[in-house]
Amino acid sequence: MGKSLVHRIRVEAHAVWLAVQDKRTPLPARVLGFVIAAYALSPIDLIPDGIPVLGLLDDALLIPAGVWLIERLISPAQFAEHRAEAERAAALPVSRMGIAIVLAVWAAVAWLAWTSAVFWFD
Repeated sequence: MGKSLVHRIRVEAHAVWLAVQDKRTPLPARVLGFVIAAYALSPIDLIPDGIPVLGLLDDALLIPAGVWLIERLISPAQFAEHRAEAERAAALPVSRMGIAIVLAVWAAVAWLAWTSAVFWFD
């Protein structure tokens, strides 16, 4: 069974980010790649994710279209190199301690916001 669409988009977006950082990548491809990576990571979408179907459709169409364009702007060998590196990074084990730290920080921020709101608005 093949990789999921989400996995493929994640790997492709990572490959684009690696291409942006590569000195061999021409400036127009770098600028476009930066915009694609920023859009992929941004919490702000053209269509909010809360809208059923349409919210995820923009990510499912715009990011692959941008990746396709980047592939046309740089050499196939160079993009294949970045894709292979992104695939290796995706195969690395997930750090459970890292996840725990991030969750703890978010919990602390939520607790601080809650206690501040109770203090100031009570």
